Amino acid sequence: MGIQLLDGDTINKIAAGEVIERPASIVKELAENAIDAGASAVTIEIRDGGISLIRVTDNGFGIPKDEVRSAFLRHATSKIRSAGDLTGIKSLGFRGEALSSIAAVCRTEMITKTAASLIGTRFLIEGGAEVLLEEVGAPEGTTVIARDIFFHTPVRRKFLKAPATEGAHVSELAEQLAISNPQVAIRFIMNGQNRFGTSGNGSLRDILYQIYGRTIANQLIVLQASDGALKVEGLIGKPEISRGSRAMEHYCVNGRYIKSPVIAKAIEEGYGNLLMQHSFPFCALLLQVDPGQVDVNVHPTKREVRFSDGPLIYEFLKDAVSKALREKELIRDVRFPDSGGKAGKNEVSSGKNAEKALRPAEPFETGRKKAERESEKESLRSFLSEYQDRLAAAASRTREAGAEASQDVKAMQNPKSMQETGENADVARAPCMPFAQVLRDSSPDFSAHSSCPTVEKHGQYALFSPDHREQVKLVGDVFDTYWIAEWNGAVYIIDQHAAHEKVNYERFLSAYRRQEVTSQRLMPPLILTMTDREALLLTEHEALFHALGYEIEHFGGHEYTVRAVPDILPSVMKDALLKTMIGSLSEESGEELPRLIIEKTASLSCKAAVKGNQKLSKQEAETLLDEMFHLENPYNCPHGRPTVIRISKTEMERRFKRTL
Repeated sequence: MGIQLLDGDTINKIAAGEVIERPASIVKELAENAIDAGASAVTIEIRDGGISLIRVTDNGFGIPKDEVRSAFLRHATSKIRSAGDLTGIKSLGFRGEALSSIAAVCRTEMITKTAASLIGTRFLIEGGAEVLLEEVGAPEGTTVIARDIFFHTPVRRKFLKAPATEGAHVSELAEQLAISNPQVAIRFIMNGQNRFGTSGNGSLRDILYQIYGRTIANQLIVLQASDGALKVEGLIGKPEISRGSRAMEHYCVNGRYIKSPVIAKAIEEGYGNLLMQHSFPFCALLLQVDPGQVDVNVHPTKREVRFSDGPLIYEFLKDAVSKALREKELIRDVRFPDSGGKAGKNEVSSGKNAEKALRPAEPFETGRKKAERESEKESLRSFLSEYQDRLAAAASRTREAGAEASQDVKAMQNPKSMQETGENADVARAPCMPFAQVLRDSSPDFSAHSSCPTVEKHGQYALFSPDHREQVKLVGDVFDTYWIAEWNGAVYIIDQHAAHEKVNYERFLSAYRRQEVTSQRLMPPLILTMTDREALLLTEHEALFHALGYEIEHFGGHEYTVRAVPDILPSVMKDALLKTMIGSLSEESGEELPRLIIEKTASLSCKAAVKGNQKLSKQEAETLLDEMFHLENPYNCPHGRPTVIRISKTEMERRFKRTL
């Protein structure tokens, strides 16, 4: 087959395929155009998952009649004028491909009017061919309707998913648009039913309340930081609302919702070991960067960006997240569910708000009744009032929190459930060091050493403020695992195993930084067989392993002799623990590897911690509590599990019906 130039129709379909993947792609392009046009309100409506109908209406600037045809030409845009403008893009769109791509695969209609025009313009185009251009009455702004996506490309249409699936993608996109543009009122309608709507008042918390419900909204921490041209503001979730994937990590750069491994890693590192393994934080962050320092022209969907100074962004965000967490006491409050265990109207159970009562679709703005608008305002005022009440209640130690932590209390009703499981199961039968020997008399000063996020310990209501130690009364223990303490109108339940894990962990990190790690000689030495990758790891970081207390020598072939290990390791299974640690590290690479070696070695100290169901004397428990008051982060073990939870006196009185 000889080389020949493709016809215009084929070229347009190929180009459209790069921009329009599914109905959500059309919604994204149209909504971003609306926001670029200065809209303060955008309504998104779809039917059949957007396959049969997509309508996006805005109250933006509109398009003059003599520019409507030009708007549908390829690479026609009002947002840039030359290649030089690509180095400082401030708009969401800029390529001039959206409308031409949509028109190439849909039956497209546009109704638009500017403030200076007395009458609007209606333009119809199907498959890239103009059908009609006429004058019509219209409000200021633009409405674009796309019908029958891929109507003349059945090969593409058959790859679309079911309407419910495509609708879910559009719904997720609408939520992302609302989060990234809190100053814009976003309304989403599916099959004639209102799914959600935001007020456009600029409050990110209100938007998250609308989307995820009260449980999430009440567990958020304000984050705000700046460093020159770098600025970030938003909300991050407390560790107890973490998720098993990054689906709840929302972040935007200059108003553009993106996904970035640099930003994701910075946020997660900012949490440190406050999160359990394989858990990811909830967050919604709005990042402002000098447009000249970020390249958004690297992907057709513009969901990926490149930073000119990625390490600077990483350190800035990591420090901002860590600082925000430092300023909050992170003890988990326990609130028992009401009778029947039913969630409140706005509670969420799986990261999304439950299906809401839906109203029929209404015309954009003009059809809104005054009574309905007042009702919505009253609902918002009610929520804000409730939120302020909760803040005031927090200052009195009577705040309410999610029911997730209540599982810890429920577990106490079954002593058998306290047996060590998971990673501790293998060492549960190992002989433990005498507790008095493990908790040494002197507690090292960790104030300048630990790499994990520190916690503000001097607040008026912080349990682990050193000034409060004498006031904390240790009452007793239950199930030989949990110790009960009383302070300031609340009961605190301390997990002795998790607490001792954290004491050992931070003690080892402090000793390493002071170059005071001690080793225990192995008689006879351990002989380990290493893979080539594991051997390379040992060779490249030999000095670091030595500083951590290891003495490892090449014995010949793939075998290595281990003559000494850190004395934090328990008395049994040193070979298995060491082999597991080196094996997991061999899968890592890059600049983070030395830090991972240190942290994984420190985490082995957990194996020497006192176990659940191991009886401690009250004096030993007091010593453990003393140690916790010297920790940088006494609230979580190295694996992210809570060391302590709290039940307020108010909550107990409510359960005993002393108060309502």
